[in-house]
Amino acid sequence: MNKVVSIEEAISHIEDGMTIAIGGFLGCGTPHKLVDALVEKGVKNLTLICNDTGFVDIGSGKLVVNKQIKTLYASHIGTNKETGRQMNEGEMEVHLIPQGTLAERLRAAGAGLGGFLTPTGVGTVIEEGKQKMEIDGKEYLLELPLKADVALIFGHKVDKKGNIVYRGATRNFNTVMATAADLVIVEAENLVEVGEIDPNDVVTPGIFVDYIVGGDK
Repeated sequence: MNKVVSIEEAISHIEDGMTIAIGGFLGCGTPHKLVDALVEKGVKNLTLICNDTGFVDIGSGKLVVNKQIKTLYASHIGTNKETGRQMNEGEMEVHLIPQGTLAERLRAAGAGLGGFLTPTGVGTVIEEGKQKMEIDGKEYLLELPLKADVALIFGHKVDKKGNIVYRGATRNFNTVMATAADLVIVEAENLVEVGEIDPNDVVTPGIFVDYIVGGDK
């Protein structure tokens, strides 16, 4: 199977109402070309899972500005005033999740776990509607897996089988999102031939990747 496709073909798999996970931290490690193509396509009523919504003109924040997001799961939104406006005016449903909990909920989905226990959020608004358990005298919240239909991630170096090498902080949420979606599309900053990546450097194995978009196209 040839995993290398055009951006148009990759984005064709995303439809109205889907749940999508987008990697990145304030735009660092975000697949910007894929996001731009998603904005241009205009799919709507999306559920977005991301660390943050970037800025109004950077990262997944562009989707918020274009009013394509119906529901948002993120750890913070303070850098994008449009996200806050839509949340306060009831135009978009927003679920704020502690950052470590967000990462672990994605990891749990990828690992096939039923959930996990964490003390983070106990005694705060985070615990509302969640099951609490006491273990050895300490209270924990049961947090459930968070899975996406499609993950859009970014790799520094990607071979044609989808094996990914990340660079520095750009790996952030890309690694867990690659395992927590039914369909994974990676935007490659550098697309290389199979064999050009040392197996010891691979962070995300190609088995998790369905489609590759060359970053230079």
